[in-house]
Amino acid sequence: MVFVLVLICIRKKFSLGNAFILGAIFLSVLFGLKPLAMLKSMVASIFDPKTLSIAVIVSLILVLSISMEMAGQMQRLLEKFRGLVSSPSLNLVIFPALIGLLPMPGGAAFSAPMVKELGARSKLSGSQLSFVNYWFRHIWEHWWPLYPGILLTTVMTEISLAFIMLLMCPFTIIAVWLGYRALKNSELAGHVDKHHPHAPLKPFLRELIPIIIAIVPGLSMGIVLSTLFPTFPISKELGLILALCMAIGWVWYENDTSKQRIWSTLQNPRLLKMMYMIAAILIFKGILANSNAAVAVGRELVQMRIPLVLIAVTLPFLVGMSAGIVIAFVGSTLPILIPLIHSFGEAAFLPAYVMLILAGGFTGVMLSPLHLCFLLSNEHFGVSMGSVYKHLWGPCVSLIGASIIYFGILRWLSPWM
Repeated sequence: MVFVLVLICIRKKFSLGNAFILGAIFLSVLFGLKPLAMLKSMVASIFDPKTLSIAVIVSLILVLSISMEMAGQMQRLLEKFRGLVSSPSLNLVIFPALIGLLPMPGGAAFSAPMVKELGARSKLSGSQLSFVNYWFRHIWEHWWPLYPGILLTTVMTEISLAFIMLLMCPFTIIAVWLGYRALKNSELAGHVDKHHPHAPLKPFLRELIPIIIAIVPGLSMGIVLSTLFPTFPISKELGLILALCMAIGWVWYENDTSKQRIWSTLQNPRLLKMMYMIAAILIFKGILANSNAAVAVGRELVQMRIPLVLIAVTLPFLVGMSAGIVIAFVGSTLPILIPLIHSFGEAAFLPAYVMLILAGGFTGVMLSPLHLCFLLSNEHFGVSMGSVYKHLWGPCVSLIGASIIYFGILRWLSPWM
């Protein structure tokens, strides 16, 4: 009932934060959690160091994204890349992939004009171009550490960010192969443009510096700090926070960003909205634990003998498809599924199940008619959802199939992991 309420709120255009807060209150009422206990749980969840650190990290990522967008740095990054590769067909998929390195709501709209321009030289239809723009924009989202869904997964599962990245990065290779395979009979491959000389690499790398600063020092400082201060609760997160501050400082300095523009960036309503959403999701997680609802759900499903693998794929898939955003399925299904995995006696295989949950949820998000990138990409190319779904269904089904095979491999390897 709580789960359905959250989904209805999302479909009725409630903000994700409000949807999860209402779900948490309803959960407390259903499972007999007294008002004082509910408030204590909420306050503890909000002021938990992990909650605060994730809210800060996600906000800093948004500041970096907005700053690069407002300074025109993402546009320059793509322009400097043009000419590095002589194949227009390869540029066609790399442009949206480059945009995908930096999480931006509706980022597919940013790469669509360039994809359309390059696609005009090929024999690809509008629906194929929309598919290319949408699909390759999201090839990193399974593991790239700047995406909020991945960061939230590390908090909820207590699995290290580096391990999640290692676990999920094969999906990028699979996604690239599936994307090319979906267009194997088209004019996507083989054409080489001999009229444009190769551009120098250095200007492109210079525009890429903020993203490099955020990732490389962010992960390495996290490892160093967690080694030096193992008892400090947010030692790993602190490394990423420092690196993101450095990356933002670089963007502001290099682009001579005015104080007025900096202030308007920091006042952006999206920042408060994102922090509220993170807090609401972790409040929901706290209430779920303190009300013993997750334990009760686990016990019932064990008695009903429903296969855990089926639940781990289907539940995130349905939420992802209903909400159209990664953080929604991560926030609503992991608090239910993690205790469930333990109650089934499958805790030793937790990484394998987390992979399956993420793969199922991501696939649902890619197929969601509410996904902002999907809507904007189709609008730009003037095509219907149905015409793009024809290209999208096959890769998505294959991605689920690959995740189930990968799950079997990970279970077999679990004793050595």
